[in-house]
Amino acid sequence: MTAILIDGKQVAAALRAEVASRVAALTFTPGLAVVLVGDNPASAVYVRSKDRAAAAAGIAARTIRLPADATEAALLATVAGLNADPAVDGILVQLPLPPQIRPQAVIEAIDPAKDVDGFHPVNVGHLHDGRPTLVPCTPLGVMRLLAHAGVSIRGTRALVLGRSAIVGKPMAALLINADATVTVAHSRTRDLAAECRRAEVLVVAAGRAEMVRGDWVSNDSVVIDVGINRLPDGRLVGDCATAECAAHAAAITPVPGGVGPMTIACLLDNTVTAALGRRA
Repeated sequence: MTAILIDGKQVAAALRAEVASRVAALTFTPGLAVVLVGDNPASAVYVRSKDRAAAAAGIAARTIRLPADATEAALLATVAGLNADPAVDGILVQLPLPPQIRPQAVIEAIDPAKDVDGFHPVNVGHLHDGRPTLVPCTPLGVMRLLAHAGVSIRGTRALVLGRSAIVGKPMAALLINADATVTVAHSRTRDLAAECRRAEVLVVAAGRAEMVRGDWVSNDSVVIDVGINRLPDGRLVGDCATAECAAHAAAITPVPGGVGPMTIACLLDNTVTAALGRRA
């Protein structure tokens, strides 16, 4: 392995410390509310991590738990109550939701000023228009990792592999806003490997374990692996074959320990940004 490993744990720790410093300087305590519907084990673990990180940063976090058979109306009523609560600056409804609840209806019900996930159509529109807004946490974390690695985005050829509303599309918008020349590729892209090889910055969010192989990566490129997949033997791997890709890339994020830690750190940062925006 020859590529420099971009340490997401280190960058996330620095951002959490920065958030804590910002919170300590405030005359009020920012509030974050997380809504968890059902008992999905992975979601429950993630929510506990968010609670611990928020408390460590001085943010008042609370989790509202609804049963797995909760109706959409019950969840929407919960969101409406949080929208009206002046002590709540950020609202996050943990995805995925049970099948009886439409995720988009819930996302659209959240006050855009409290939408710390950055998924509300108003915030999505502002992002694509290049206006200041609350940005989805994972793509925001990727931009911070690129900055930490000393990557100059302006003028680079960037490729985003994946077109989800959570990562791929906002990632492309952030890179465009940073003056990169951006290609968005996906499973239907012709000669996907060749498209990846053209990229100087390659962000992979395909959701398929070790899909990107070493010969897909151009020499001296920067590879950001957003994926996290558990193999049958229990190992966690990304969407890139890390060792293969590292033989070509100049820098690469590991899995785990790369992009993952940045998501919660950026959620905390978004919460403070939302609080300052609301209470200014």
